[in-house]
Amino acid sequence: MTEKNKGILYIICAGFCFACMTLFLKLSGDISSFEKSFFRNLVAIFFALGVMLKNKIPFTVGDRQNYKYLISRSLFGTIGIFCNFYAVDHLVIADANMLNKLSPFFAIIFSFFLLKEKVKPYQALCVIIAFFGTLLILKPGVDSLTTFPAFIGVIGGMSAGLAYTNVRLASTHGVKGPVIVLFFSVFSCIMSIPFSLYNYTPLSGTQLLFLLLAGLAATGGQFSITAAYSHAPAREISVYDYTQIIFAALLGMIVLGELPDALSFAGYGIICGAGILMFIITKKKSGGENQ
Repeated sequence: MTEKNKGILYIICAGFCFACMTLFLKLSGDISSFEKSFFRNLVAIFFALGVMLKNKIPFTVGDRQNYKYLISRSLFGTIGIFCNFYAVDHLVIADANMLNKLSPFFAIIFSFFLLKEKVKPYQALCVIIAFFGTLLILKPGVDSLTTFPAFIGVIGGMSAGLAYTNVRLASTHGVKGPVIVLFFSVFSCIMSIPFSLYNYTPLSGTQLLFLLLAGLAATGGQFSITAAYSHAPAREISVYDYTQIIFAALLGMIVLGELPDALSFAGYGIICGAGILMFIITKKKSGGENQ
């Protein structure tokens, strides 16, 4: 399997994990976004430490300049989490996931400026098509983009895109995936503590279970997304990150009884079509280059 295909597989796995995470967060009830973020990252810390100990991966980041990539990844990733969790609390999970999936669009923009990665015309076209699909799901207008939760969701998507670009930067400079996950999880956990204490809500056993499940799903997604951008650049695989919207819509329908309208379904179809088109063209071009 090529590095590009590994990246695609990992990013689809990440989409499913993150969709499960938002479902569990929704089921956990009326708890502050900061408190949810704390538990989400607490679980990830233990898993990252376990992976590093099992594989004897030292906590080293190589050159000192890599700290700026890790700090940027952690800062913008934490902002993205806070914004995304707020959107999940105030919107249906399919819409909240869709807003967060603006991150691949921003990731390609940031990759162009920060990584100097060239974007081929067909790749740009597919991303634009996929982004148009998200607009059909969002249905921008007075009742959507202008609302505060939706605006926060867009900020979250932009922050996540910048965070994933820094994942790519750290990875290309030799920082191991588990180290990136651990650094981010500890950073985000610490950032969540003061806000969680200020607006603390006692948890029931059921709420604690759902938060731990959300943390478990988020950990799977975090490792998957880190692996994805370690194997391939954003311009090659980021369009597949939109599969999270599909997973979220299905989980919302099955578990929460949320039924997307016709425009939303049209958006899902366009996003899938863009992903398939990207895969077919990339595969053909790769095959031609190897002949």
